[in-house]
Amino acid sequence: MTLCNSDKKHLRSIAHKLKPVVTIADKGLTDSVVAELNRALNDHELIKVKISVSDRKLKQTTIKQACDILNAELAQTIGHIVVLYRKADKPNPKLSNLLRKGS
Repeated sequence: MTLCNSDKKHLRSIAHKLKPVVTIADKGLTDSVVAELNRALNDHELIKVKISVSDRKLKQTTIKQACDILNAELAQTIGHIVVLYRKADKPNPKLSNLLRKGS
């Protein structure tokens, strides 16, 4: 699954008002962080994640690893905040950020 520029633009507009739901700190992608990211993507489809690591290369590596592990697409990166997207098989209209925003 690869997002085109218009899809990314649409997802960024929805994510603009979202708050980060998970923070990845210096310990990186621990099992509990991956589990929480997986749960959040299953519930919300589109999430913001805060990456609190000091090294720029480590941050980029962490983002790539998270996308690979979670089978998610990177929609946006601004500073220490990233927006991840993964389409749910059966989205819950009460939880999905895509359905709740009237998309």
